[in-house]
Amino acid sequence: MMKNLIPKIFYDTLQQGLDFFVGGLGFEVRYQDADLAVIERDGAKAYIVASPEYAAKDRPELSIDTDDIDALYREMSTRVPHLLHPNGKRVEHKPWGSREFAMLDATTVCVVFREWPAG
Repeated sequence: MMKNLIPKIFYDTLQQGLDFFVGGLGFEVRYQDADLAVIERDGAKAYIVASPEYAAKDRPELSIDTDDIDALYREMSTRVPHLLHPNGKRVEHKPWGSREFAMLDATTVCVVFREWPAG
């Protein structure tokens, strides 16, 4: 029954979120008004919301599963290396079994890209 969990990510301005997710991570805008943008890439979706009040209260860490971490890492490290998280700037095997790397924006929103072993 359940298909996707779609987060709402708050920024002081809508443009901050669009800069990171669209300009940096390659998402596309599916809908936008003055305070909300719906973004998507390869089936991963999020709502970017302009709300200084909530942005001040929460800087989330989000995870996106991928089936080709190496290709995604090559793209991100070539196109926007300045957004690689200082503590996750290379693809690494983690003790819990995944391979992952992370991206970080200027407001400290973190996106972890993760690939789980087959099986």
